[in-house]
Amino acid sequence: MAKNSPNEGKSIKMVEKLVDPSFSNLKEYQAKRQFSETPEPMADTVKTPSRIPVFVVQKHEASHFHFDFRLEVDGVLKSWVVPKGPSMNPKDKRLAIQVEDHPLSYAHFEGVIPEGNYGAGTVEIWDSGTYAYVGNNRNISAAIKNGILEFKLHGHKLKGLFTLIHTNMDDQDRDWLLIKKDDVFAVTHVYDAKNIPLYDEVFL
Repeated sequence: MAKNSPNEGKSIKMVEKLVDPSFSNLKEYQAKRQFSETPEPMADTVKTPSRIPVFVVQKHEASHFHFDFRLEVDGVLKSWVVPKGPSMNPKDKRLAIQVEDHPLSYAHFEGVIPEGNYGAGTVEIWDSGTYAYVGNNRNISAAIKNGILEFKLHGHKLKGLFTLIHTNMDDQDRDWLLIKKDDVFAVTHVYDAKNIPLYDEVFL
């Protein structure tokens, strides 16, 4: 059986007053990186293109192994650190810690961040694709601000409906839960993202 996060047994409570979800202009991303030393892309902002928005999940072998879950919103990648990785089992409530926005070009980034740099370690794309916002709020930015985000992923590994719920489990207002909705793509078995290969054989 997969172990739950220490926080996952606590009651979930929606937070009405939340931290500004935008981190708007990538200043935090830029301030944390020395671009003369890291191969990561520069912090460039772009207008939201007229196409279906993308998502990416990156496997990050840093000092603490984790997955980075990113959704394209308003010209940047809204980003969450997911220690155990996403799950296709609706019973799993994966802790997702919101971090600084990343540039859209980061959706294609793979490589080694050198020692001594923020996030040092190997980054590999674990899954990617497009997604559709399906929530009841006016738009996705309002949904993030209100603390509940519903969307449908069209990836190679992650498919179907998911929810991100902001909680009051930490004192910095950055803890969310990433939960798979019970739909035709959901699984009932133990789902450990660490044991799932980077590329599905069916897509080779």
